[in-house]
Amino acid sequence: MNRTNLTGELPCEPGDGLIMRRATPADIETLAAFDALIHRDPGVEEPNRHVEAWVRDLMSGHHPTFRPEDFILVEDTRAGKIVSSLNLISQTWAYEGIPFKVGRIELVGTHPDYRNRGLISAQFQAVHRLSAGRGEMVQAITGIPFFYRQFGYEMTVTLGGGRVGYRANVPPLKEGESEPYHIRPATEAALPFIATLYERGMQRQPIYCLRDMAQWHYELNGRSELSEGKVWLRVIESDAGKPVGFLAHAARLESRHIWLRLYELDEHTPWSAVTPTVVRYLWTTGEAYAARDNKSCDACGFGLGEQHPAYTSATDMLPDLREPYAWYIRVADVVGFVRHVAPVLEQRLSRSDAGAYSGTLKISFYRSGLLLQLEKGQLVEAREWLPTPADWGDAAFPGLTFLHLLFAHRTLSELQYIFQDCWCKNSQVRAVLDGLFPKRPSHIWAIE
Repeated sequence: MNRTNLTGELPCEPGDGLIMRRATPADIETLAAFDALIHRDPGVEEPNRHVEAWVRDLMSGHHPTFRPEDFILVEDTRAGKIVSSLNLISQTWAYEGIPFKVGRIELVGTHPDYRNRGLISAQFQAVHRLSAGRGEMVQAITGIPFFYRQFGYEMTVTLGGGRVGYRANVPPLKEGESEPYHIRPATEAALPFIATLYERGMQRQPIYCLRDMAQWHYELNGRSELSEGKVWLRVIESDAGKPVGFLAHAARLESRHIWLRLYELDEHTPWSAVTPTVVRYLWTTGEAYAARDNKSCDACGFGLGEQHPAYTSATDMLPDLREPYAWYIRVADVVGFVRHVAPVLEQRLSRSDAGAYSGTLKISFYRSGLLLQLEKGQLVEAREWLPTPADWGDAAFPGLTFLHLLFAHRTLSELQYIFQDCWCKNSQVRAVLDGLFPKRPSHIWAIE
């Protein structure tokens, strides 16, 4: 892909002055100002200073996986301004331990005067090629309902979710009692401990983001305080000063809530012992933010996904449930991805009632399909297969709905309940699909 001028890829009329190109360091001021205006909340007149800081961080050259040219933008050369842009934040996720490269697309926006002209579509085509050139098997994005489906995405990995509590739910210390654990700012020296606990905790879920030490250093010291997604890393110590866990929480209130983003303990420390201290700390931090920013803190939340071991001991402290949203996921080569994660699929199947299955499984997507050849539970072949009127296959998934199974987001039964044209041939096929693709929620703290 041309690293500068991508004009020929735009659906524009000759002479209208629009060009599509990769950003350069010289664009930092205009791009930050553009995104700060485009990504305001509805009804808000002031620029979004958190998005502005995020753009500056990305364009600074200090981000471990991002460079200024990872922004693609459309410029109106006649008016001398940016009118549309998006970016690609490269990273690596894991599928039950198997790494795969991901291109996270974010900060997608177009000036209102230039919408409905195909500018976003052209940029998505360009960024998909850029991502594929980096060997990224998956593209992911967070965003508004429906919009990104038109570019080949399906909402198939859980995003967010958690539990919330209020002032009355914060457990007070008993008279004369002191905190049994202490929460202190993380230091560079604590990062290997944090990284180890993070990796251990992520094993609870099927999909998670891998983070090397460069990324942990960036989270600790590289991101500006105002930046969107900024968190503070904290180490949890016993009364004797021994590190037993860590947490990460937001750097400001969000809708008058203070949110915990990560929370992990070592294998010797019970969640029930530490969680009351964490809730008290989080509430105190939220009140401090409120005083600093002249706001009110109405609630504290553990935004740790649908499931987390801390929830069991925090039921009374965090009584309200927050349902998750979903990541948009795109997989251009489903067959290639299935081959890549085959060891996980075989392990899953071996633990199921269909563990010794041998046979051919033809999965229809109606206009295309996937053939899996299994021998005694081992995946010996995965290839493309085309359904025909004479052979509809063994199971069918309309559109991109198969991704719900592939990313452990929905069960076969759930998909059949929603989609009448999702079906499987018999109970044996169902048992194999359920064994290969069990439902398990993920909580992905992605790189941004």
